[in-house]
Amino acid sequence: MPVFQYDPPERFVAGTVGQPGERTFFLQAVGGGRITSVVLEKAQVAALAERIEELLDEVRQRFGVQAGDLAATDPIDDAPLQQPIEEDFRVGTMALAWDPDTGRVVIEAQELDEAAAEAALDPDGTETELEVFAEEAHNRDVLRVHLTPAAARAFAGRAMRVVAAGRPNCPLCGRPLDPAGHICPRQNGYKPTGR
Repeated sequence: MPVFQYDPPERFVAGTVGQPGERTFFLQAVGGGRITSVVLEKAQVAALAERIEELLDEVRQRFGVQAGDLAATDPIDDAPLQQPIEEDFRVGTMALAWDPDTGRVVIEAQELDEAAAEAALDPDGTETELEVFAEEAHNRDVLRVHLTPAAARAFAGRAMRVVAAGRPNCPLCGRPLDPAGHICPRQNGYKPTGR
């Protein structure tokens, strides 16, 4: 199981490639002359950013001043993803933790194993397939990043901006608006024509 470890990274950001509606989301860690880029879903990026904010708020409540200045953020990093962007793996499972010994946020992204996941979800599956699924979980690639609280807040802020930069939502149904048109279920499929 290769572990891509960055403690700390020179840069850790969420970014996209492609046009709104067809974007591919990446987490990218840079440091020590290496670049690790992993693909994930938009919802995973949004959930990670929200959980980081919640984690830092909880750390502040539990540890108070001892946790340092958790409100500070690093300078805003709006630069594009570093080139070349080569997918190392697709993210399946993510974990988030606070390391009180180092005062760092630890983010871990584990590779998705589609074949094993399908075998585990197969209603005709046997117990042996489930055991294989558990065993293969230990053989997956992992990206592990250790961030200061300021770097974690900066990451979360950029991640939310990246998620929000997609297609605008319909004011009636909340679904993304397409440039080619939008059939809104709240209008029963009615699409006015220009006169």
